[in-house]
Amino acid sequence: MTAVRNTSSNARFFRLGAIYLPVTAAAQPVAAWLPAIYSRDFGLSLALVGTLYLAGQLLNSVLDPVVGALSDRTRSRFGRRRPWIAGGGVLFLGGGALLFFPSDGAGTAWLLAGLAAYYTGLSLISTPLLAWSGEVAAGYHDRTRAASTFTLLQSVALVAALGLAAIAQKVQPGDGRLQLTLFGALVVASAVPALWLTLTTREEPASIAFDGAVLRTPLSPRAALQSILCNSLLLRVLASDAAVRAGQGIRTALLLFYVTFYLGRPEWAAGLFLFQYAFGMLSAPIWQRIGVKLGKRDAAILAEVLQSLINLGLVLTTPERFWLVLVLAFAQGLTQGSGNIMLRSMVADVADKHRADTGEERAGLYYSVFGLADKIGGALAAGIALPLIAWFGFDPQSATNAPQALNGLLLVFALGPALAHAISAAAISGFSLDAQQHDAIRRHLDTAADPALQPAE
Repeated sequence: MTAVRNTSSNARFFRLGAIYLPVTAAAQPVAAWLPAIYSRDFGLSLALVGTLYLAGQLLNSVLDPVVGALSDRTRSRFGRRRPWIAGGGVLFLGGGALLFFPSDGAGTAWLLAGLAAYYTGLSLISTPLLAWSGEVAAGYHDRTRAASTFTLLQSVALVAALGLAAIAQKVQPGDGRLQLTLFGALVVASAVPALWLTLTTREEPASIAFDGAVLRTPLSPRAALQSILCNSLLLRVLASDAAVRAGQGIRTALLLFYVTFYLGRPEWAAGLFLFQYAFGMLSAPIWQRIGVKLGKRDAAILAEVLQSLINLGLVLTTPERFWLVLVLAFAQGLTQGSGNIMLRSMVADVADKHRADTGEERAGLYYSVFGLADKIGGALAAGIALPLIAWFGFDPQSATNAPQALNGLLLVFALGPALAHAISAAAISGFSLDAQQHDAIRRHLDTAADPALQPAE
């Protein structure tokens, strides 16, 4: 059987994913630095800041499926996804400018406006972009290459943001305004050219006949929910992704406590993040090759098993074995995002199968619930890990913690992600859509006489 040929170039994927540079460069500072800076330097209470952040994230979560479903049905001379990404880019840039360049009297209204524009912009960018990537990269392995390219861009942006944070701390320790200015300069300077590159990405000539698939997609919450809950392949991907994000979230939430209190090396609190993510830039091309060689499901299983073993190894770390911490951080970097790459590209394959079976276009909707799975996984991480270490008696406000509390912190930090990654591997092990089956689906979509089953873009 002749396979569908993968013809999209890596340069095309870099161009399409360029917007990930400013989006990722903003994400880490917004999540990790802004709450403390707005509370300390602008006099807003942490409770108020937390409430505004929660409102912004809820807005983002509600908008994701709405934007995904509407972008599936959008028809314009610029395509289905471009108008949403363009509008989202403008809102993201405006929100970023407000958040990173606050006026001297910035208060609640300023932060609220910045977060609303920022999170709305993210919703308008993220889901349509992922759906569009599945249309630009129509081939099975093309999608693995696209997802790995996006992961590489995100790693580069993350390292750049962490590097700026380190520079600011070195030049002027504790200067929140300097940190905001450096973060904002990176985001604003990269946002305009990145958005232009993404929006001007060339694609295959669209088939006018494909409008039939758009028109046949019911704009009904009940029909949308049914298309999700009745799709066993999609549910496996969502469950696996939520578990991955839970494992990553536990590690992220507890890393500062682990380094500062268990290892007794507070000077490495930011450095270990930077160390891991620097090597993480190597992981995307490595796992792209593995995904092409093994196929997405087997590569995802391998990635999650390896990450589970790496996290189990953390049980053996002690303050005296800091070399082992660095070795495991290096290994963690080389497997960073490996499972996410495969799972992200699987969503487009599942959407192709659904379109071939039903004539309905659901790529935007499916990527929106994939984003929700990310958020659920992150929420589970914080909701489980933090109360659990508190139950062991760990108190970050205490100058000293009992050995039992520190050992409990280590166990949650190590075993929580290990278990989550193992669950992810188990969930995706039953995913049955492989390269051969997808090639047959693509041939059907490309050649079917029914106009509703023509290529997406």
